[in-house]
Amino acid sequence: MENIVWIWLAVALIFLIMELLSPTFIFVIFVVGAIASGAFSYFMPDEIYWQLGIFIGVAALLLPFSRMLAKKITKESPQKSNVDALIGQTAIVIKEIDPDLGGQVKIGGETWLAEADEKIDENGKVEIISISGTKVHVKKIESEENQ
Repeated sequence: MENIVWIWLAVALIFLIMELLSPTFIFVIFVVGAIASGAFSYFMPDEIYWQLGIFIGVAALLLPFSRMLAKKITKESPQKSNVDALIGQTAIVIKEIDPDLGGQVKIGGETWLAEADEKIDENGKVEIISISGTKVHVKKIESEENQ
């Protein structure tokens, strides 16, 4: 079974192509495992079970390290997007907010259901604290005159 080396190299090439086509960082461990098994099979071509064991062992051994490496090379986007960008912005109350019933606020031309810990009158300014589903949790912005 002298051609087993080429089979392992073909397996490594297939996993390499899969790695390049996928956005994950998982198939590279199988590439290394296949190359290790191919190197072993060059010296002991008849030891199929050992080759499979080396393939599985190397892949299992590298799995935690690939996860750590993936975390290091990927960074969280510093720019907030979608609804996360609304947190901290100012909104105008268009329907009185009651702590029990809620209300509505307008944020950049969009109307949102709102909830607050205190009663906030219509046309008041509020700051968005958090977003849960389709509701924003707000707090009243005290005007400079009242301070």
